[in-house]
Amino acid sequence: QVQLEESGGGLVQPGGSLRLSCGAAGFTFRIYDMSWYRQAPGKERELVARIPSVDGRTEYADSVKGRFTISRDNAKNTVYLQMNSLKPEDTAVYYCNAYWRPARVGSKELNYWGQGTQVTVSS
Repeated sequence: QVQLEESGGGLVQPGGSLRLSCGAAGFTFRIYDMSWYRQAPGKERELVARIPSVDGRTEYADSVKGRFTISRDNAKNTVYLQMNSLKPEDTAVYYCNAYWRPARVGSKELNYWGQGTQVTVSS
């Protein structure tokens, strides 16, 4: 059974920090691109950060560049999101995502999601 389980969310004041973790099981973690998405009330789900399965360039939403850092530990099947200098507009449900695109055209892509964890930034 595929599992993605987020932890580390909660309530924090503006300017504070949180570190989200996502533990994975049931698939070959090391070959998947891992991402964090978020969805705020009234908004569409948004890509926050992505780290490829191989050594490559991480990607960040413009709104979080310089404040958030994504990392992964393949030995622990875990991806992290370090969030610093948090702002009220960062308030959202944060989702962990695993994605695999096979090299062969026509092969099935695989895409898994965690259940989400609430991050609230408020005074």
